[in-house]
Amino acid sequence: MSTKQARELRELDTPALQLRLQDAQNDLIGVRFGLATRQTENTARLRDAKRQIARIITLLAEREQEI
Repeated sequence: MSTKQARELRELDTPALQLRLQDAQNDLIGVRFGLATRQTENTARLRDAKRQIARIITLLAEREQEI
């Protein structure tokens, strides 16, 4: 993960991260739909969306373990 993205996500509080997770999941659905209907040519967006979701889930899990 680039340092800018990592820093940005780590600075957010937990409710904001959960909102980001919902947005990322909705984006993933949109990307999958676009690929299925051949409206999206950039197939790398699928991988990027999945990785973004994984980053956020990892940060949320780390915060749960701290408690």
